[in-house]
Amino acid sequence: MSRFKLICQYDGSSFHGWQLQKDKRTVQGELEKAIAKLNKGKLIHVVGSGRTDAGVHAFGQVAHFDMDTELGHNSLRKAINGNLNEDCYVNSVELVDNEFHARFSAIKREYIYSCRQNRNLLDRNRIWYTDKLNILKLNDAAKILIGNHDFLSFSKKNPQIKNTICNIYQSKWNETNQIVNYHISGNRFLHHMVRYLVGSMVAISQGKYNIKQLKKELDYPTSDSKQFKAPAYGLILNHISYE
Repeated sequence: MSRFKLICQYDGSSFHGWQLQKDKRTVQGELEKAIAKLNKGKLIHVVGSGRTDAGVHAFGQVAHFDMDTELGHNSLRKAINGNLNEDCYVNSVELVDNEFHARFSAIKREYIYSCRQNRNLLDRNRIWYTDKLNILKLNDAAKILIGNHDFLSFSKKNPQIKNTICNIYQSKWNETNQIVNYHISGNRFLHHMVRYLVGSMVAISQGKYNIKQLKKELDYPTSDSKQFKAPAYGLILNHISYE
């Protein structure tokens, strides 16, 4: 049995997230159905690098699956894409060592969150309209997040998650015309973490929250913290890095 690594992109607008859900359309479910058609209808389990929420997009989601096939890498990629709808596309497929794991072998994850300062209806499913933002305030807040921190206050409560410490390598906002993008990378991320961080920083820019409160939530984490949360559709899983 050979193990394959795939990198895919998807428009999360019509998906109920990555993970399989009964009677709901998910990215994992669509990929498994597409690959099963190449395996005489037998299910092939696809393991992703991590879950994305309903509405969240991806350009560089990584997954692996085990399968016996005589198809070459490019032919396998084309065959999978031929069985997918237009809102999901496999960028590449490659043969990897059987010890490779899409989730546990990853060493860095990169996300981009996009905000727009003026109205543009064509962006409504991929960019959060926030009105005018203060880029200096945003970056003052973003710098605080770099390094090892306990992000319990900025995550969805989950009693099963015991370790809520993440190491953030990059945290930066940049502005191009009316679009303001937030770039963040780290070794791991908690559920809804990026959306809570973005929502909190935008609230700082809008005067609804302040940096002192942000620091307090990092220094004294709590599971019942009331935070601002950005909508899902502005978030993109951009890239996963491996050794």
